[in-house]
Amino acid sequence: MNIRFVYMTASGLEEATKIGRELVAARLAACVNILPQMSSVYVWEGKVEEASEVVMIAKTTAERVPELTERVKALHSYSCPCIVSLAVEEGYPPFLEWIAAGVRPG
Repeated sequence: MNIRFVYMTASGLEEATKIGRELVAARLAACVNILPQMSSVYVWEGKVEEASEVVMIAKTTAERVPELTERVKALHSYSCPCIVSLAVEEGYPPFLEWIAAGVRPG
């Protein structure tokens, strides 16, 4: 099993929920966790910025990450959204199997 957690951010809860629902409905992710409040400090276009954002963590397989990434880019309001795939090295086997079963093959 090649399970991935995809860490993403969104501008707000509405956008995150829309993206999460779309990913799960399309079976690109078995689940998307939405953490509704995060403060971010970053440099954008040469200036230090601060913003509230929402964190999303999608549970998927390595095979689905490219299509998931494209779908998020198409739905996202940011011109350069945070989309980072992290390999899951170990975990509770039944849970990892549930993720794999919940994602449709590519």
